[in-house]
Amino acid sequence: MKKLIIALVATTAAMGAAQAQSLAGKAYVGAAAATAKNQTADHHKADGKLYAGYNFDEKMAVEAGVTNFHSTDFRRGAIAGSTEGNSSYVAAKYTMPVNEKLSAYGKLGLSHSERKLSTNAGGRYKEDDTGAYGGLGLEYKLNQNVALTAEYERYGKDKSVGAKADVWSAGVKYGF
Repeated sequence: MKKLIIALVATTAAMGAAQAQSLAGKAYVGAAAATAKNQTADHHKADGKLYAGYNFDEKMAVEAGVTNFHSTDFRRGAIAGSTEGNSSYVAAKYTMPVNEKLSAYGKLGLSHSERKLSTNAGGRYKEDDTGAYGGLGLEYKLNQNVALTAEYERYGKDKSVGAKADVWSAGVKYGF
């Protein structure tokens, strides 16, 4: 987690020195720390999210991304094991400015999620889900190219093992 925070701060500082450009008609990339409750292990864990998109104008964009839910160990009585998984999406994004620096946005599209469970008793379970994706977020512009983001996302239906479909994230976005 410390490495991720250091990387986000360093990336933000480096990008802040870049020449300012308009976001319209421009690509962007982002990284975030994401968390979802792991229902098998019954706790939250920070994981990583990467995404990229293209702004058609100041309000409309298309975006794709992936959130990785790293291996999480659990123990329930004599049964021990681990869960892992990931969720990816492609979505249309609509942004509404609140003021000069702050914007609110919504995303709607398709997601694909995969969860795996393995136990010390030799049990293995895999679950795939393709379904609806939705997200709501806030974006705070530090300059024309760099913004901080915070969002809630829903990756399809509820999962039976591992990380839930509800994900919270905070990160940084850089527009080219």
